[in-house]
Amino acid sequence: MGVPLRWFQARPSRRAVTWIVLALALVLAPPATRAQDAPPPAPPRGLVGADVPNDAGRAIDLWWTRSPDDMPGVQRVTRYFLERATSPSGPWAIVDSVGAGNESKVDQTVRRGVEYYYRVAAAGPGGITQALGIYGPVRATSQWLNRTRWSVLVFTLLFFSFVLYYIWSAQSGRKPFVRRIPGIDAIEEAIGRATEMGRSVLYVPGITDIDDIQTVAGLVILENVARLTARYETPITVPVTYPIPFTIAQEMVKSGYLNAGKPDQYDPNSVRFISPEQFAYVAAVGGIMMRDKPAAHIFMGAFFAESLLLAETGFATGAIQVAGTANVHQLPFFVVACDYTLIGEELYAASAYLSGDARLVGSLKGADLIKLVIIVTIVVGCGLESLGIHWLTQWMVTQ
Repeated sequence: MGVPLRWFQARPSRRAVTWIVLALALVLAPPATRAQDAPPPAPPRGLVGADVPNDAGRAIDLWWTRSPDDMPGVQRVTRYFLERATSPSGPWAIVDSVGAGNESKVDQTVRRGVEYYYRVAAAGPGGITQALGIYGPVRATSQWLNRTRWSVLVFTLLFFSFVLYYIWSAQSGRKPFVRRIPGIDAIEEAIGRATEMGRSVLYVPGITDIDDIQTVAGLVILENVARLTARYETPITVPVTYPIPFTIAQEMVKSGYLNAGKPDQYDPNSVRFISPEQFAYVAAVGGIMMRDKPAAHIFMGAFFAESLLLAETGFATGAIQVAGTANVHQLPFFVVACDYTLIGEELYAASAYLSGDARLVGSLKGADLIKLVIIVTIVVGCGLESLGIHWLTQWMVTQ
């Protein structure tokens, strides 16, 4: 029985065309369009936690088993959300999240000694699925000793042992040897020149406050400079930037005159408070150089952009200049414009050498010895690594 020809020639109805178009749209729709119809991912399981060891009680380590839908070729999990509460019943708050494929996370937002409960949820295009259970209580505790830093402890104990030994040795009359620095001899030479010319000495103890160790070193040297100027009866001018160094500088100059046996010659106006503003201070000191014409300029302490301005102005007046700073970026300017320069740690060595204080000399000698130990350790470590022996490197590694 044949099919009537009119069946092939008949037009499809409008309703049929609509159904065909909808079917094609569903079949050809991209995954993002069909995502809302995907089921939520399977939940993760096996969440456990523990206090992070060797810390101050500020972290909890968490790990879990990934969702079965978070496997190669399956992309139904996009993130894991970690929730935390202080009781099993909540309220719960999201504290962090990690991407798919992760199985652990460290919560670093905890408080020491507080008990916490955790749960983890898997999120994907189909929604969020909570884990089947919670874990807790777990709390972070602090440890007295970080066992991953034995090397730091050993070197710290060595350093303090060296310092205490040399301090004791210096106090017992066996003063450790400290080599003479040419810049230290230049200080006495500069003061002697100023005395011969009948002019004053200008001493600048840096431009920073007392919280900078270079300012402390500069003030220690100031006492010895004041003792020399008192012995030679040479005027000294000390412009200072901050109130606390100003008060200490007054005491240092007064002590220098007292140790020289000439306390009555101390002039309270020799120490001047100028300004904590950097270039206002420089302008004032430059004015002192140009008006009073000191024959010797001594710069000891921390200096910054003003170093070249001070040194160049002093050079223009023809004064002999001695400088010392631990700011490496300013040393080239002092080296070029000054007659003598104390470089880096020579500033601290000068304060220890000139004062002769047992604590300063012992600290200097102890620091030098621990540097020698560190250098030897580095050389030995390089040799062991070259031979394929790694125990020293692993012992030195810290968290």
